[in-house]
Amino acid sequence: MSQLFPHLFEPITLGPRTIRNRIVSSGHDTVLDDHGSIGEDLIAYHQARAAGGCGLIVLQVSGVHETARYTNHVLMATDDSAVAGYTSVAEAVHRHGATIFAQLFHPGREVMDGERGMAPRAVAPSDEPQERFSLVPEALNTATIKDIIAGYAAAAKRITDAGIDGVEIVASHGYLPIQFFNPRINTRTDEYGGSPANRRRFLAEVVAGVRAAVGPDVVVGLRISGEEKTEDGLVAAEVLDLIEHLDALTTGGTDCLDYFSITAGDSSTLQGAVHIVPSMQIAAAYAANLSEQVKKITDKPVMVAGRINQPHEAERAIAEGRTDMAVMTRAMICDPEMAGKAQRDAVDEIRACIGCNQACIGHFQQGVPISCIQYPESGRERTFLPRPSVRTRRRILVIGGGPAGLKAAAVAAEQGDDVVLCEREPHLGGAVLLAQMLPYRSEFGGAATNLSAEAQRAGVDIRTSTPVTQTIVDEIAPEHVIIATGARQRMPHLEIDDDAVVIGARDYLSTEPDLPRGRILVTDWKGDWIGLGIALRLAEAGTRVTLATAANFAGAAIQQYTRTLLVSQALRAGVDFLNDARLVGVDGQTGYLQSTLCEIVHEVDGIAATVVSGAPRSVTPDLDFGRASVRTIGDAVAPRTVEEAVFEGLTAASALAEVV
Repeated sequence: MSQLFPHLFEPITLGPRTIRNRIVSSGHDTVLDDHGSIGEDLIAYHQARAAGGCGLIVLQVSGVHETARYTNHVLMATDDSAVAGYTSVAEAVHRHGATIFAQLFHPGREVMDGERGMAPRAVAPSDEPQERFSLVPEALNTATIKDIIAGYAAAAKRITDAGIDGVEIVASHGYLPIQFFNPRINTRTDEYGGSPANRRRFLAEVVAGVRAAVGPDVVVGLRISGEEKTEDGLVAAEVLDLIEHLDALTTGGTDCLDYFSITAGDSSTLQGAVHIVPSMQIAAAYAANLSEQVKKITDKPVMVAGRINQPHEAERAIAEGRTDMAVMTRAMICDPEMAGKAQRDAVDEIRACIGCNQACIGHFQQGVPISCIQYPESGRERTFLPRPSVRTRRRILVIGGGPAGLKAAAVAAEQGDDVVLCEREPHLGGAVLLAQMLPYRSEFGGAATNLSAEAQRAGVDIRTSTPVTQTIVDEIAPEHVIIATGARQRMPHLEIDDDAVVIGARDYLSTEPDLPRGRILVTDWKGDWIGLGIALRLAEAGTRVTLATAANFAGAAIQQYTRTLLVSQALRAGVDFLNDARLVGVDGQTGYLQSTLCEIVHEVDGIAATVVSGAPRSVTPDLDFGRASVRTIGDAVAPRTVEEAVFEGLTAASALAEVV
């Protein structure tokens, strides 16, 4: 038992089931389905987290009715063809001592995809339009409502008969059950609309129907947003009233619900959606105040989600009585063994999630399997795990101590090779060390910390302040070389007046110069964190800022929830935005920007200085490596992001294991 986290590793009983600890991997779409069913990739993904010590795994949503297809890759539990998949994943998770539930789901009007690129079609209690996906749903008729309610019960029976330990009814984030309860969305005048009792009816009938279908020996829970945090969304008092009524429901002498899973937010607006997967701008464990309110009105166990990325955050929330269980989904996407490491108090070995959202929810929103920029093995378990062992120990030279080089070195050493990593700078981390200097991105530096620690634990011979020369190459005499030398700043071709103050973004972040007083023009070639972050940093310090981006809008390359928060912060700070415009010249006090759409040239007057975020240039050494095999990875191939760098470090090292 953990000495550091005694509450976190205390077993807990949910209805008829005892869970081995309080750590939960909540339902999250992985895009690892096999044509709408559970296949080998999804089984391997959840098995890794069960083996890593997680207490409770909740599968991603399972559609309960044909109208519940909110994406083209949603799991469906509407017929018996799904049974084999649920049985297989349950058996895989149970082998490692974890408990597994499945989510019962209908999105209502929250539908993302249409068929073959067509506009999505959705159903809802009423035809109130949905803002985020820009759709008008079809109002449900009573017969279809009854059919959907029956679908919840049938799906629950099918799933639990297959061996899943429990089901969780999803009424969070503005999905169908809570749409019925919200009077701003449900404008019906029949038995499912109008009075509070009528608006509760749909969810109450779903809950009672599910319990009747599965009986008393199966866990039934409810996931709900404690507050929707959006315009026209439900506030805490309304949600608490609903929970109180549902908590009292019984069927055949058995409580209908065994637990409540509390989260925050709403899918229907950008403002509310940021809470679905809150990024690093939001405080850790921030939603525990919502679960704390729920615990005051129910004796049933309560779990909470919302940026709980570290075991000490979960332990504190439980110890303070704010929750009974901690949802730590992204923490285990980043480190599937997080629970086991925490249980043995090996906290220094935990690869901490940094809340960047890039490869987890970011991948899902692109319709591709989720992963993690720090741990690309996530979602690729069958490809890269277990780690192979080399037959004969070889000498490997890795040039560059940024994310790509660190990952390559760590994996190669774990496989059994003798690895030397040389970094010309005194610190490891590469461009990550600059990224962490941007506002609300300090946690990003954790990627460098985590990767460095992995390389050290693997036994890599790390040599900082060591530029690689021909002498060093000859001395090490490597059999294989991995070049991960990154990229450097490059300024675009500009016409610049001698009096103009123009500085590159990397120089600005690394030297932090005192810029002249007055308006600063920040120009951005890509629509990523750099230009937006610098503009926000300057504006929050009281400087007048214009951010001009060649992208369609500021932050276009950033994951949606993260971008929403950053842009809203920039708006509040007074940043002026100019989109679809590239910098072409600067004179004394004017910046000239060519429209990327037409012949128009924009002039930004009254500027004191210009900060330019331009496309970087790859850097590679000119050395003779003799007979050694050579592979170039990361930004040294082409400047991209940390995700590609770490992934290529993994693939380069993995390929070495196959070399005889």
